[in-house]
Amino acid sequence: MRISVFRSLVIIAVVAGTIFFTRLFPFLFFPPGKEIPPMVRYLGKVLPPAVIGMLVIYCLKEVQLTAYPYGIPEAVSVAAVVLLHLWKRNNLLSIGAGTVLYMFLVQAVFTA
Repeated sequence: MRISVFRSLVIIAVVAGTIFFTRLFPFLFFPPGKEIPPMVRYLGKVLPPAVIGMLVIYCLKEVQLTAYPYGIPEAVSVAAVVLLHLWKRNNLLSIGAGTVLYMFLVQAVFTA
């Protein structure tokens, strides 16, 4: 299905406006100097680990432990991410290196 130029521009404008509003929202409702509500502070503390936990579960939900390669690439990659993060405390480094290691393992080491 072809989309007209006008429709494409409308889609781009809506996406850009939505992103702009989500970035502007905290500054509108929580300006500098104003007390942040306790519930918002609590959510800011507990949501990041909860989201990371959900992503880990989502990524590992279809690992076959009873069939080749028995989850070995996933286990090695998860261990590398955890160790790198404990060592360097850098999310980008640990997740990026774990991803590269996993892709190397499944494409070069554990080929069927």
